[in-house]
Amino acid sequence: MAYINVPEGVPGIRSLVMFRPETGKPLYELAQVLLRGNSTLTEAERELIAAYVSKRNDTMFCMMSHAAASRALYGNDKNIVDDVLKDMQQANISSKMKSLLNIAGKVQILGKEVKPGDIEAARKEGATDKEIHDTVLIAAAFSMFNRYVDGLASFTPTDEKEYEAMGKRMAEKGYVQPK
Repeated sequence: MAYINVPEGVPGIRSLVMFRPETGKPLYELAQVLLRGNSTLTEAERELIAAYVSKRNDTMFCMMSHAAASRALYGNDKNIVDDVLKDMQQANISSKMKSLLNIAGKVQILGKEVKPGDIEAARKEGATDKEIHDTVLIAAAFSMFNRYVDGLASFTPTDEKEYEAMGKRMAEKGYVQPK
């Protein structure tokens, strides 16, 4: 049960933005730009960064929902998501994605953990400044979203089927603020 009076049964951040739509609007707009906006990183890759950071933050709702969205976007290659969440270094992803996820993981700990060598390693693997920027911002934003969801103990479904449906909706519709 959430710590504040939010709509019952509405999971995760959705209930919180319904409680305070004026703060929810910019959060959803930020998620839409970061995860669905113009980028050379695929939508599946950006959702994977969000899921990876959420897993590291131990935020079940965000990890499960964004992993489901990433799986939906990866389609036939959906096993990549679970492989990354299990062991990113052993996962069958590009060296560029590994270097970006390494940066995201450092941002999740503390922004100052990202060192010049991490940026140079990503550039060496072909990451552009925009990809590096967006990775850092996705990691920072999702660390905030994770703390928001957990800090108010929002409802977290336990049925994986619910996340599958959420992931499909997020993959198809993006981030539309609930009414």
